[in-house]
Amino acid sequence: MAVLRLTRVFQFDMAHALLNYHGKCRNIHGHTYKLEVTVKGTPCNKENSPKKGMLIDFSDFKTLIQDEIIEKWDHALMIHQNTDFTLLDALNRNYNKIFTVHFQPTTENMICELSSIINKILPEDLKLFSLRLYETDKSFAEWFASENMN
Repeated sequence: MAVLRLTRVFQFDMAHALLNYHGKCRNIHGHTYKLEVTVKGTPCNKENSPKKGMLIDFSDFKTLIQDEIIEKWDHALMIHQNTDFTLLDALNRNYNKIFTVHFQPTTENMICELSSIINKILPEDLKLFSLRLYETDKSFAEWFASENMN
């Protein structure tokens, strides 16, 4: 049977700030991100399966990414763990969805983090093929499994 790719598009709103950056992005600001997740595999070929011909049910695909990423990242603030402790403490005391990360929260670093998360949660018979993360309508980062083999 043929190897196919399947893509699902997700959207979330998230704020971030770039630590020690000298441009506008040093300030806390937000984006409406669009995430395209493409997986590849061979469709189910079990004769009596209601999922015959599917790589993954679109509903299952949506739920997987929604539960593990979108629900956590949507309406959150992602900030570097080395941000001033006083600010981090105040944010954590007053708001729920503050993510301190070990990396500068750029779109490029976020897409790498997303690839790591998604690779861990996909069913065994599916492989992550690519990701595209839009920060704006006109700016995005891409990640391809073929270029990131260890």
